[in-house]
Amino acid sequence: MAKIPPIKFSPSGGLAGAARRVALGLVLLVATLFVACTTVTRIDAAHVGIRVKLAGSSRGVDDIPVVTGWVFYNPLAEQIVQFPTSVQNVVWTASAHEGRSVDESITFSSSEGVNVGADIGMSFHIEPDKAPHLYLRFRENDLMRLADRYVRNAVRESFNAVASKMPVQEIYGSGKTKLIQDVTKELAQVLDKDGVRIDQLTINGALRLPENVAAAINQAMEATQKSIQAENRVRQVRAEADQAIATARGAAESARERARGEADALLIRARAEAKANTIIRLSTTPAVLQYRALERWNGRLPAMNQGPLPMLTFDMKSALDKDAEQKLAELLEETAPGGEAASPGAAAAPGAGGDGGNRDAKNVEKPAEQAPAAAP
Repeated sequence: MAKIPPIKFSPSGGLAGAARRVALGLVLLVATLFVACTTVTRIDAAHVGIRVKLAGSSRGVDDIPVVTGWVFYNPLAEQIVQFPTSVQNVVWTASAHEGRSVDESITFSSSEGVNVGADIGMSFHIEPDKAPHLYLRFRENDLMRLADRYVRNAVRESFNAVASKMPVQEIYGSGKTKLIQDVTKELAQVLDKDGVRIDQLTINGALRLPENVAAAINQAMEATQKSIQAENRVRQVRAEADQAIATARGAAESARERARGEADALLIRARAEAKANTIIRLSTTPAVLQYRALERWNGRLPAMNQGPLPMLTFDMKSALDKDAEQKLAELLEETAPGGEAASPGAAAAPGAGGDGGNRDAKNVEKPAEQAPAAAP
């Protein structure tokens, strides 16, 4: 069997081969890095990646957005488009110091046809699952350019649709908040189907009206304010008058009650005095008068007297009337102390009638009969 002779490398040939192998390795490394850089991309936060297929039977926009992070794709057959999903702020204003230097304000008309200018501010964001649809429709991933075209037109149409049903005085006055709310609802119906979500819609600053219309509205508002102030003054005066009337009524009622109380007290005293006088009158019989005269007599007869004693002589023939006795008894029962009715026997005073009175009269008459006549 023939032997294969060994291959001998010269010193110069060995170095050349090693250099070729190193160069081949470097080429392979560069190629690998190039392929890696061109087939891998990163989707930033608050963005979604839309995979667009450039070849094959399913060419077009993929319905499923790519999540954030590192994404592998074929640069020869696919394209990755980043679509922002964070909140975007846009202002359409006439001021050159905010937004652009040109007038971008929104103009709409009221129900009377009055043109109203307004600076509009809007915040919105894109739903991630609707990003492929939005990109497929507009072929635009710059949301500021999308807002200046599609979104701005939608906002202007919504303002015109809502404001055309409202009078200019309402738009300029208390209906401004209602206008914003209705426009937001109207705009949401248009933009929601494309995945555009409205976070906030505002009117920045005051509305701009024609000078004659603004002057008329201001005059009307001033007249309304004056009318409200006048009504408030009328209510205040009426309230003060009602308070004064109530105070006067209270004072009159108090005076009336005080007078009624004083009259009742006076009447009660008069009745008590009348009752006392009646009791004294009915109980003052001739026998009582004779008894009281005897109590005050000092036992001396008059120095000059031709007949009977005038002070001790009483007409005892007339007795106390029965009706007067009964009335006296009733009065004494009403005025008995402690609320208890007095007994009929105790009701009559000494000599108020009956046998006791006659006995007192007889006892009083005896000293008068036995007294000697005065010397002439």
